[in-house]
Amino acid sequence: MIISGGANIYPAEIENVLLSHPKVGDAAVFGIPHDDWGEEVKAVIEPAEGCDGNDELEKEIMAFCASRLAKFKTPKSIDFTNEMPRDPNGKLYKRKLRDPYWEGVQRSL
Repeated sequence: MIISGGANIYPAEIENVLLSHPKVGDAAVFGIPHDDWGEEVKAVIEPAEGCDGNDELEKEIMAFCASRLAKFKTPKSIDFTNEMPRDPNGKLYKRKLRDPYWEGVQRSL
């Protein structure tokens, strides 16, 4: 769960919206530090086969989310990866994606 400005945000809801976009192959959503709100919504996306993760795709996905999610649930930023870190059984290692954003932060929510 992401806690932003006192609101509880469930990553699965946002991931489901992202995965419904035809250019998204895989997605992970988690909270990253924000000075005023505690956490903000961050998405990491593995583009679908034949798609490149670039600024144009980021804008397209952000607009897609904005039309389907409340503003406070819409990712504030998107990073792209070639392959999501998964264990041999297919479980996503979300912590491996999230931890670099929390490096050096004194508190963790």
